[in-house]
Amino acid sequence: MATGAKPLIAIAAGDVAGVGPEISMKAALDAGVRAICRPLVVCDRSIVERHAQACGIEAEIAVVARIDEADWLSPALNVLACPAPEAARLEFGTSSAASGRASLAFCRAAIRAALAGDVHAVVAAPQNQTSISLAGIAFDGYPSFVARETGLAPDDVYLMLCFDRFRIVHCTLHASVSRALAMISRPKVAHAIRATDRALQRLGLPAPRICVGGLNPHAGEGGLFGCEETEIIGPAIADAAAEGIAVAGPFGTDTMFHRRDVDAFVVMLHDQGHIAAKLLARNAIGSPILFSSVAHGSAHDIAGKGVASPQAMIEAIRRLAGARADQAMPSRGQ
Repeated sequence: MATGAKPLIAIAAGDVAGVGPEISMKAALDAGVRAICRPLVVCDRSIVERHAQACGIEAEIAVVARIDEADWLSPALNVLACPAPEAARLEFGTSSAASGRASLAFCRAAIRAALAGDVHAVVAAPQNQTSISLAGIAFDGYPSFVARETGLAPDDVYLMLCFDRFRIVHCTLHASVSRALAMISRPKVAHAIRATDRALQRLGLPAPRICVGGLNPHAGEGGLFGCEETEIIGPAIADAAAEGIAVAGPFGTDTMFHRRDVDAFVVMLHDQGHIAAKLLARNAIGSPILFSSVAHGSAHDIAGKGVASPQAMIEAIRRLAGARADQAMPSRGQ
């Protein structure tokens, strides 16, 4: 990629029976998006054309076999061909193994382009977990999928929810509470803090400030309600602080999110972060590595109707387009 060129963002089109292709096209055609990056939809040609026709999206579609074939001076919608013929004729709003395989194929192609250095970042439209399950594919969300595709251990990748002024990173994610408790260790918490610090710097914050939440009520209240804060979380914070990271805590997660002098919050459990995000967020994204996905689902009930809003995807693209592409990709756990 040419030095000084606008960042190139690959948009994986998501579940072919849902709104993924529609919002991918709408986002890629948005004038504000095109002003800050070069958007490239990754999908099957027939699927793109079918959704465009159904949703009333009028645009020239330029399908390329290789990214370097795209014409960025043209107003056309650039699409990187990722053939999925078995999914091309699926009815809108239906779950199927074919759509599950196709959605992950689009995402895999986009991730591989990022690993090859052909694109700066990846934004993924919603997948449908029922369809992926019907395909017999083990899948518990984009973070673990990205981990496997990039050669990382699934438990070594962290999700960051971004919305408004909030960025929330989860030390554990899709695991039972009992398993999550067993996973929380001093090295893992410190690793999550370091990954958060690297991610924030990658997103343009040179000296990020991080708050870490506790596990127990009132962050253990000095050991009265649990010892994880004093034996695990507090020492992990001290380890990260000793490395020069601006981090503080542990704080009770029932009050921590009121703090305004913070660039990101690290929480221990899925619901500690997701409940806050889903109460407060309008457009939320998750960012493991230079990868984002929109927080809403595949919306089978409105697929093919042309009414799906691309705003969450546009916000995801804006965040990643603002990331400084000249910095090295973190090798673990962002």
